[in-house]
Amino acid sequence: MAVAGRTARGSSSSPVFLKLESLQRTGSFKMRGAANRLAKLSPEERTRGVVAASSGNHARAVAEACRLLGIPATVCVPEWVDPLKLRAIQAAGARVVLAGPTYDDAEARAAALTDDEGLAPIHPFDDLDVIEGQGTVGTEIVEQLPGVEEVVVPLSGGGLVAGVGLAVREHGVRVVAVSAERASVMHVSLLKGRPVQVPEEETVASALSGGIGMENRFSFDIVREVVDEHVIVSEDAIRSAMTRAFTECRLVVEGGGAVGLAALRSGYEPRGTAAVVVSGGNIASEVVSDLVTS
Repeated sequence: MAVAGRTARGSSSSPVFLKLESLQRTGSFKMRGAANRLAKLSPEERTRGVVAASSGNHARAVAEACRLLGIPATVCVPEWVDPLKLRAIQAAGARVVLAGPTYDDAEARAAALTDDEGLAPIHPFDDLDVIEGQGTVGTEIVEQLPGVEEVVVPLSGGGLVAGVGLAVREHGVRVVAVSAERASVMHVSLLKGRPVQVPEEETVASALSGGIGMENRFSFDIVREVVDEHVIVSEDAIRSAMTRAFTECRLVVEGGGAVGLAALRSGYEPRGTAAVVVSGGNIASEVVSDLVTS
């Protein structure tokens, strides 16, 4: 399931490698955490079924893992969910609930279904089993790339960064978290010293949108502990990175998955041999067409 490749050095003298989670079974790293959480359900929980809130990739991973395991799945998504992701969720047989105009609406609907129907919640990031599963990205990086000195990881709710950070820190690897300028609630929360809410903005990095939960239990504290540096990238930088990935590397990368590449395009220089996590590639063909023709 692991794929690593090499990319151009850019202005830095240090080599940069790509961890291509965009080539995973469901097009993102999310299958790792979802499968790990589902594997730990009790027989009773499996029978009743599960519910997840997601902007798309986590829902797709939960739907596919549940299909393989024979577990009933319900996923709550915002109305702006990417059509490609929505079709894949439906094809996996999950019950889909379009919850409202924001990610927070999806979370609220999932919480209500947990209470009303007794469904087991599969949280996209604030769950230790999910974080543990996402951490296998970091484990594979240090195994596949001996001597790696830095990992550059997209940051949203923090499940991926938390898991990767916990996995690589014992090897002395620096962790750089990259947020989209219009989807940076975790970064803002860290600056404030507590989870906060910020208005959702339209962004090409929609996979990174949404809150971190005002009652965040795990990911906020772990991200605060393991991240060495934060980078914020603009919409233009993300679009440029997506376009370059497609035209020069023949890689289809969604906005949220491209923020690490956008950091390099924006002038960030890794300190030593680095691995950039390309976290997802679920993007509609018409979006790719718009990027390369604009």
